[in-house]
Amino acid sequence: QVQLQESGPGLVKPSQTLSLTCIVSVDSIIANKNHWSWVRQSPVKGLEWMGAISYIGSTYDNPTIQSRTSTSRDTSKNQLTLHSTSVTPENRAVYYCARGISGSGDGFDYWGQGTQVLVYS
Repeated sequence: QVQLQESGPGLVKPSQTLSLTCIVSVDSIIANKNHWSWVRQSPVKGLEWMGAISYIGSTYDNPTIQSRTSTSRDTSKNQLTLHSTSVTPENRAVYYCARGISGSGDGFDYWGQGTQVLVYS
């Protein structure tokens, strides 16, 4: 079935930009009326939905995220990307990509395994 695999730098310095990618297999990110989200899990905030992009390319961002976050995609590679600017220690978390039914951060049926992000000077 649908598989998602996140990848990232592992370690990011404060004030830098965090960039993550998610490779989607079996399903197409431009079909089936799906939304593709980024979610993170941290001890401080718990589970947070960060943003999503729909099958037609519409983006949805969670305005409560302190770091400016944008979600994009590469349709030729069937990949998702996440960029968070000006990272702080609060960005320390496990980041997941997931398939959902909307751009409001719910209805997830498939998840990646997650990728750990640490923030160190």
